[in-house]
Amino acid sequence: MIKFAICDDEPLMAQELAGHLADYMKENLITAYSVSSFSDGRALLDAIDRFDVIFLDIQMEQPDGMETAKLLRRRGDHSLLVFVTVLKELVFDAFQVEAYDYLLKPLDRARFKQTMERVLRSLDRKTAEDIVIQRGTGCEVVLLSDIVYCEVLGRKIYLHKHDGTVSDYYDKLEDLERRVDGRFFKCHRSFLVNLDYVRGCQDGQVLLAQGERIPASRLRERELTQALLRYMKERGI
Repeated sequence: MIKFAICDDEPLMAQELAGHLADYMKENLITAYSVSSFSDGRALLDAIDRFDVIFLDIQMEQPDGMETAKLLRRRGDHSLLVFVTVLKELVFDAFQVEAYDYLLKPLDRARFKQTMERVLRSLDRKTAEDIVIQRGTGCEVVLLSDIVYCEVLGRKIYLHKHDGTVSDYYDKLEDLERRVDGRFFKCHRSFLVNLDYVRGCQDGQVLLAQGERIPASRLRERELTQALLRYMKERGI
């Protein structure tokens, strides 16, 4: 699931960006994505979700786009930032916040397509085969293929692996969700499940290969079924 955010204080521009994005994703047969819109920098900063890509207007009320980007980076946010502006000279300041790209208003469809192609290539490169988790003074490398499901309890994440072992560490499920790839699906606010191990979904429960069951929220059951079918189709199953 690719998470996009659009932050622009001009409703028409925000709608135009969302339209270009929807058209591009449809043309490229990409359905596993979401788009959240924010009318100012403060609303974006206050959002609970983390995003893979943020389209950020530079000229807004305080905090403007540049200040919003600085605050995002200061708290450790590594989203791909694409600035949207009418003034090309403002783009040079973008290097301070590791901006990924910029788009000039009015938007050019061909230029938007080029940016999206680069964005998707970068996101593909970020997909890892393993993750490194911090445990006390040490760390552990965990293969994504070994994880059956991830569960959050309190302030800890528990990684349940196919060999029956469990690795735990301190983190937020939202942050872990950004680090794993498309085989993982958030079936419940406290659970991420590896679709490789899913054998079905019934009565609010996900059925796993080794006979285990984990909860699936009522609103996500149908999405889980669709995600599983798409995943199987992509793998040629």
